[in-house]
Amino acid sequence: MATHNAAILVASFRGLQGVTDFHHKLSGKMFNSWRDMPGGGGNVNLRMADFDVIKRSFAFIAIPLLKTISAANAVDSPRSREIMKISFVVPAYNEQALLSRSLTAIRDEIERAGQVLGQDAEIIVVNNASTDRTREVAVAVEGVVVVDEPRKGLVQARWTGFGASTGELIANIDADTVIPPGWLTEVLRQFERGPKLVGLSGPYIYYGVPNRVNVVVGAYYRLAFTMYLFNRFVLNVGSMLQGGNFVVKRDAMLKLGNPDLRFSFYGEDTDMARRLSKVGGVKFTFRLPAESSGRRLVGEGVFTIGIRYSMNFFWATFRKKPFTEEWRDIREEMS
Repeated sequence: MATHNAAILVASFRGLQGVTDFHHKLSGKMFNSWRDMPGGGGNVNLRMADFDVIKRSFAFIAIPLLKTISAANAVDSPRSREIMKISFVVPAYNEQALLSRSLTAIRDEIERAGQVLGQDAEIIVVNNASTDRTREVAVAVEGVVVVDEPRKGLVQARWTGFGASTGELIANIDADTVIPPGWLTEVLRQFERGPKLVGLSGPYIYYGVPNRVNVVVGAYYRLAFTMYLFNRFVLNVGSMLQGGNFVVKRDAMLKLGNPDLRFSFYGEDTDMARRLSKVGGVKFTFRLPAESSGRRLVGEGVFTIGIRYSMNFFWATFRKKPFTEEWRDIREEMS
């Protein structure tokens, strides 16, 4: 038992090291890129000292909380078993410009992980009332299954994809998301080691934006991660998922019942995390990053989106309803 608890504690601190590595990537190299840009980084007066304060505050709060993870996670040693089949569900509304890149990244990662598309893994694109060539783009990718959902809405599309899936694990990947090498291997490792784990997610690193945007996003993730630890292990009121980069277990989804269609866009990931946390463990880890288009950050502003997501996180967690019920579709033009 002592050895088991020691292993859990080591794993917890390795997780914290993963957070630190992620922070260095976003607030070190990218901070220098911000500083070197003309105008000194725009209208926001950020200093490296500010990020050091955030890091120290994060460590002060997070380390004691991480010590409580052992009982909640109940991590077991990896056990010999068959590879869990995974279904990639990709909702797509008018995504003809970016969908192909996302699907290619998924196919490549399935191959890198040693799985066979159509046997150990499947890719399901949900054509969500698209009016462009989204369906044709998806059909053109070998091995992809396309289903149609005429009701426009992210939640509707995700659940339609879930209904068409057959995997033990359901990976919810947005059409503008690109999963990196090692992503699937990490997913399988996490679920193999944690039999009580029902949900897994990681952060976004945005492409198509200045580096300084990812510096701000990195600070936001640090604060959100601290809140996630507090909510999950102290208040026991929910967890955190990054919409478009999360994986859930099929049997846990089946226990949720019908989806709450009030969450058509904003807050849908937080609502999912809150409901799943009543079934089993829902984990957010910096070891599972993915790239995503920064089009919404550019189109509506980093701070506007940050505040909006924060309000919807709190509303979905504590009031069980979305703060924002309408959203703006932002898409790329075909070149």
